[in-house]
Amino acid sequence: MYSFLRSAFLALLAIPLLAQAAPPEAATEHVKARLVSSQAAVAPGQRFTVALEQDIKSHWHTYWLNPGDSGQATSIEWAGAEAGPIQWPTPSIQAIGPIVNYGYEGRPALLVELTVPADAQPGSRFKPTAEVRWLVCKDVCIPEQVSLGLDLPVAAQAQPGADAALIEAWRAAIPQPAPFAVSLKAAPQGVRLSGPTTGVTKAYFFADAWGAVAHSAPQPLKAEAGGWVLDIPAGDEPLAAGKPLSGVIALTTAAGEQAWTIAAPMPEGAGKGPGPADLATPAVDAAVPAPASVSELGLLPALALALVGGLILNLMPCVFPVLSIKALALVREGNHKAEGLAYTAGVLASFLLLAAVLIALRAGGQQVGWGFQFHSPVFVLVVAYLLFLVGLNLSGLFEIGGSFTGIGSGLAARQGLAGSFFTGVLAAVVATPCTAPFMGAALAFALSQPAAVLMAVFLALGLGLALPFLVLAFWPAAQRWLPRPGAWMDRFKQFLAFPMYAAVVWLLWVLAQQTGPDGVGLALVGLVVITFGLWWRHASGASAVGTVAALAGVVLALGVSAWIKPVGADAVPGSSASAHEPYSAERLAELRGQNKPVFVNMTAAWCISCLVNERVALSRPEVGEAFAKAGVTYLKGDWTREDPSITAVLKAHGRSGVPLYLYYAPGATEAQVLPQILTPGLVVEAVTAAPTDSRS
Repeated sequence: MYSFLRSAFLALLAIPLLAQAAPPEAATEHVKARLVSSQAAVAPGQRFTVALEQDIKSHWHTYWLNPGDSGQATSIEWAGAEAGPIQWPTPSIQAIGPIVNYGYEGRPALLVELTVPADAQPGSRFKPTAEVRWLVCKDVCIPEQVSLGLDLPVAAQAQPGADAALIEAWRAAIPQPAPFAVSLKAAPQGVRLSGPTTGVTKAYFFADAWGAVAHSAPQPLKAEAGGWVLDIPAGDEPLAAGKPLSGVIALTTAAGEQAWTIAAPMPEGAGKGPGPADLATPAVDAAVPAPASVSELGLLPALALALVGGLILNLMPCVFPVLSIKALALVREGNHKAEGLAYTAGVLASFLLLAAVLIALRAGGQQVGWGFQFHSPVFVLVVAYLLFLVGLNLSGLFEIGGSFTGIGSGLAARQGLAGSFFTGVLAAVVATPCTAPFMGAALAFALSQPAAVLMAVFLALGLGLALPFLVLAFWPAAQRWLPRPGAWMDRFKQFLAFPMYAAVVWLLWVLAQQTGPDGVGLALVGLVVITFGLWWRHASGASAVGTVAALAGVVLALGVSAWIKPVGADAVPGSSASAHEPYSAERLAELRGQNKPVFVNMTAAWCISCLVNERVALSRPEVGEAFAKAGVTYLKGDWTREDPSITAVLKAHGRSGVPLYLYYAPGATEAQVLPQILTPGLVVEAVTAAPTDSRS
């Protein structure tokens, strides 16, 4: 007992020692930070300047007030003193692939005005503390935090400190309000900022609010009589008319670079954001010109491209099995025109619903693209169940509507049209993981336009998908090309079940990439439950009890989806391969900075077009030999799970979905965009050809 009381007493005595003031300096693995005071002694009620100096490790950077496309600004939480806002020095552009951030390297200093309490007594100590947090990035980003403090004597008269001159030197790096007036005018893709300074050779505007401007887009500078004009593309959240656009304008003249803070009200008609292709292509230099804007494509060309892209979708391996089912319907005797219209209605209704979902997600601030629903493991599982049921139906295990055949010919006809409608729905669903030529530009245009235009482009895409069947249904001469009905139809129908089963296997493989072995195991349990319920129905002669068992099996299988959880890529065995490196914007920027050739493959496990290209082109020995001979680094971006960094790359190149193939030749300022359908010759030619766009 004595030893316990003695330990407790000593612990109580140690509490004041633990509560001592925080140190003025601290260091993390990547940043050394210290507080620097302009005063050696402070007076009651005095307002003075304190600097937070960061000594950042080489090749790492922290972030400005507006970090740009990604990142997080440094924050300071003060205790024991009234503090003003952080005064930020002019940031630098941190370009990493298609991402442009604003931040600092080296030894930046952030200034803050502190106010000593008016009731502070001379002879006491002024001990403000600061909790400082920052995000420091290189090829990875690491949040760090330190606790800093000052311990200054309070005197009747303030005394300047030894670092007062250093504080003033840092103050000179803080942009001050511009001594000239600027004006804003509406421009086609944003605003046009102009000022009276002459002899300006370079200019860049750093908006202090995220989303007001497109950080990755170039800002073309033009000289005009008595001044300069800077075109600034609007960002994802452009300011409304009348609201001030504020930030820092950095101007370079023969006298050097000067930076000023400016603010001007947004004019009427401004604020239309740039299309995806307006963003600059990945480059270390943010002044690299951007590709032509897809928003300039125009509605009629976009509709035409969507129609052609929808037509080509019919040839994709993800759609062909479903179209084979409709081939049987055309061979049978029946109302071909009505079935064609019902099938088309199913396709168009599905594309309208998909467009509506995209519009709703976009309104909620999400960046989505073609095939986005396959990012969800639950959606993948439900589609696998649906195709499995279709396969079992074609195999003859059960017949949809078979029990209603005696009700009458009118209901039977209605059942046939319903089948055509839902076949159209199924065709639209399984078409979404595929991307056909001509679709990319049309979809990128649609996703950058108002809701009505997006709906129109998606309807054109759906019409293209439905058009071949619609033409056959309404053109009797084309129907004569089809084979005559006969006993072969039953065998052909049963054969068509196997493409359905193959599609199920593919979807389970996709699910394995998203959820690992546990997700696949649960999906297989669901398939067994579905099969058991349908077997019970078949064995009971389609009795009421058997039908209830079949429905219960489907419901239980869908309930399995509640336990399906996505996992990280590193948790999926075999999710990476040694033939390539995983894509990251930092790795791409590093390789380009070393002037090395890079091939980028943006893909997804649910994208059949991507998988076909990898099998027939990118995995070929001649392509591997060409990569090795040219020293090409192969980066592969996996969009199976939603990845904002890959979405940004797609958007920067005018694409709304995968595949996307980019080749960066040594010294080239822009990537060569390869076709969406690859051949080994196309890839080898791109790698071996001399670059036509290189830096001087």
